[in-house]
Amino acid sequence: MDLREDSIRLESLQATSRNMSSSSSAFFSANQSPFFSPRSSTCQLSESTRSDAQCNSINLSADPPSSSSGIQVPECLAEVGFSGFEKFDHMPSTTLVASGIRSSYDHMGDNGYNVPIAKHRKHMRNHYMSFSPVPISLSSNRRRSYDVYIGLHGRKPSLMRFTNWLRAELEVQGVTCFVSDRARFRNSRKHELMERAMDVSSFGVVILTRKSLRNPYTIEELRFFSSKKNLVPIYFDLRPGDFLVRDIVEKRGELWEKHGGDLWVLYGGLEKEWKEAVNGLVRVDEWKLEAQDGNWRDCILQAVTVLAMKLGRRSVLEQLTKWRDMVDKEEFPFPRNENFIGRKKELSELEFILFGDITGESERDYFELKARSKRKNLTVGWSKSSLAEERHRASGSRKGKEPVIWKESEKEIEMQSFERQHYQRPKGGQNSRRKRSKKTVYGKGVACVTGDSGIGKTELLLEFAYRFHQRYKMVLWIGGESQYIRQNYLNLRSFLEVDVGVGNSIDKSGIDSFEEQEEAAISRVRKELMRNIPFLVVIDNLESEKDWWDQKLVMDLLPRFGGETHILISTRLPCVMNLEPLKLSYLSGVEAMSLMQGSMKDYPSADIDALRIIEEKVGRLTLALAIVGSMLSELPINPSRLLDTINRMPSRDILWSGREVHLLRKNTFLLQLFEVCFSIFVHADGPGSLATRMVLVSGWFAPAAIPISLLSLAAHKVPKKHNGTQFWRKLLHSLTCGFSSSYSKRSEVEASSMLLRFNLARSSTKEGYIHFNELIKVYARKRGVTGAANAMVQAVASRGSLSLHSEHVWAACFLLFGFGNNPKVVELRVSELLCLVKQVILPLAIWTFVTFSRCGAALELLRVCTDALEAADEAFLTPVEKWLDKSLCWKPIQTNAQLNPYLWEELALLRATVLETRAKLMVRGGQFDIGDDLIRKAIFIRTSICGENHPDTIAARETLSKLTRLLANVETHTSS
Repeated sequence: MDLREDSIRLESLQATSRNMSSSSSAFFSANQSPFFSPRSSTCQLSESTRSDAQCNSINLSADPPSSSSGIQVPECLAEVGFSGFEKFDHMPSTTLVASGIRSSYDHMGDNGYNVPIAKHRKHMRNHYMSFSPVPISLSSNRRRSYDVYIGLHGRKPSLMRFTNWLRAELEVQGVTCFVSDRARFRNSRKHELMERAMDVSSFGVVILTRKSLRNPYTIEELRFFSSKKNLVPIYFDLRPGDFLVRDIVEKRGELWEKHGGDLWVLYGGLEKEWKEAVNGLVRVDEWKLEAQDGNWRDCILQAVTVLAMKLGRRSVLEQLTKWRDMVDKEEFPFPRNENFIGRKKELSELEFILFGDITGESERDYFELKARSKRKNLTVGWSKSSLAEERHRASGSRKGKEPVIWKESEKEIEMQSFERQHYQRPKGGQNSRRKRSKKTVYGKGVACVTGDSGIGKTELLLEFAYRFHQRYKMVLWIGGESQYIRQNYLNLRSFLEVDVGVGNSIDKSGIDSFEEQEEAAISRVRKELMRNIPFLVVIDNLESEKDWWDQKLVMDLLPRFGGETHILISTRLPCVMNLEPLKLSYLSGVEAMSLMQGSMKDYPSADIDALRIIEEKVGRLTLALAIVGSMLSELPINPSRLLDTINRMPSRDILWSGREVHLLRKNTFLLQLFEVCFSIFVHADGPGSLATRMVLVSGWFAPAAIPISLLSLAAHKVPKKHNGTQFWRKLLHSLTCGFSSSYSKRSEVEASSMLLRFNLARSSTKEGYIHFNELIKVYARKRGVTGAANAMVQAVASRGSLSLHSEHVWAACFLLFGFGNNPKVVELRVSELLCLVKQVILPLAIWTFVTFSRCGAALELLRVCTDALEAADEAFLTPVEKWLDKSLCWKPIQTNAQLNPYLWEELALLRATVLETRAKLMVRGGQFDIGDDLIRKAIFIRTSICGENHPDTIAARETLSKLTRLLANVETHTSS
């Protein structure tokens, strides 16, 4: 078996540690551990403050550990200096323990003592050279005691996943562990070492399964730790009441009919000792932990809490309490949909793709999973992979489940399993092309769901996350929009407790480039996700496989597939990362009818026919069906009359462009449905309906949850306009009779409540936030309400907060500056621009650069900001004419700078501040020549306006002198 394949399969339980308070835990040796193959390689890193939990052959990295506290956002621009950035501490000396390699520092001879073997030193040094740039000290001292001994029996994937998670979680909290499945070994010396580990452990955790009681080593562990009164049993897929000696021996009950009997006979033990061990479980009343399919997370956290309390680690209890509070508030972006309908097969298939099996209720719900048949003897093109496959077929591969073959290249990782070649017969000679091969991999932790907007992809992912969240430490939800995905990914730092801020210092011999700093920040987050602790990373609405900022593959952000962390993606793209996605289809007719009817009583046949017509006309979109259902439940109207109202609603003339509006362009009935909702709001609240304006302005916000207060402020800035004729007002009045009295004069809370009730928006788990579907936001933008985009920018400028909603601050910048080929949407007056740059843009750029190491995005923001200020400055210097000046021919024509000297000076000084900030940030990436040019421009502006002796001018000259010295040092170093 290949080393990499072997390491991937056995990485789940490795002798690694992550100790926050003391030295790291370890297995005695790889040769003594049941979770190491003879050829797998592992490293163990221990730190004084926080140590790693995984270092394996998949992704060997020795990035310095990062603090859990984030870098504070500077309150003033003066903090952006050479010493104003946080620095990373160097990683302390590290202890490496290699599994399966008889090294000089971890080799047990026949006499039980360390035997130095010098010839392995060079091999180990070369092995770790690629990932260990920091000093490493190799320790030959063996740990003499452990906090917890974890014993188990079996190789079931779910058992291994649970045990691996438990060990990693304990070691994160500084609890040293020794994990062992002694039944897998026959060597007496290894068993002696494991017994020694049991003896020196403070507590013994024994994971009990259906087959544990027929294992002599599990019985021995139960008797040993019971006698010391430090046994902590965990019942895996079992309950404490199942362990009754009489039921087991007499095979009573469904469980023990298969697994019961005289179990001590199977391994040649004594009946008395076996019964003593089982009866000992009954006497353990305080620490009975049950790990059922739906409570893994709770069980593991309870186990960590109990053990930490008994070990006297009170700080662990405080950390766990704080973490639980954070998870309860921020884990999910939306509340669970209690009216979720259908999708049983899709949920089961997602479970099968991610975990490789189906358990519990999903197994009964799953009706059929079509096998991906592989067309044999079909060759589309020759490559190294296809040649290897042909040799594999020629040698005679075994029947059954096909092996998963991993391939790595610099650009992508391809996966082969259940491969299906889409072959197209040539039609035109050499110009014919074949379709791209797609691959579906089961049990490797990555799944992709594709479908049209509004079909229910987010609802499916949300329901899956709620159903299976107990199998993960946390659900990490990421918006997949191309302009925001990298920022959303780095926002995980607060949940993973890593620092992704800049860490370079100018006094170092070498300074990393901006690209290297960004890659380092991403690698820190990715490294946390590659530990043995399982997370579920949900990427919702992935727009592109490439990042919008630098066109790098989004796949570079993700941890390698096949680890404990699972990746779940929703997208409108037909294919992502060469994976065959799960194509999400429409709801069945019965499910669609149930969604529209809701809790309403049965309709007559004519209304049922009307509902079916509505279903077809809205394209069977789940979003549209939910809106129809809410209208029927909120208004005194039947389906037939609603259908007639929608058909009679005039459609607006909209100029459609772009691929995102394709669905709206071809579905005019859906647009008429939206207009009926807006008309209802207008009738209920008057021509200036706040709810309507909130929807229309929402299209210009970022694709994230929007604060109701910020949305309402922007809506109030949209000019009111009375639309509609007398006929439509009368018609809507007849439809909403009795509805308007309870909805008069909406406040922002009442308006948002109305949007939620009509399913035009959905609630967020953040209090005071709501979220809009992308279809509705696209229609709001295309509807073209005058002043909506300006209103959004002005609202963000007045109440924008970097810590609370930085996505919307970025959205305002996109509207104001355009970026790249995108056109500018908003034009501000000079006074408004100055206020926005001071209060929003400069703090955003510094915060993005310092806190998240997004150097490219921050510098680009400052560059386009500089261009906007220069354009405003040129406009100020352009001569202007007034009608009064024409009558007075002797009066010279003046410029705006002469007419508004104070405003022009403020504009020029702000431009100098932006230039100086850019110069200081350029130092962080070693671009001294560009920084020198920028600071000279800033000095010229300040000298011209403030004079040479002004403090700001003097400070800029000091910056220039530092840059000059740095530039000279670089030139000297280069020439030498």
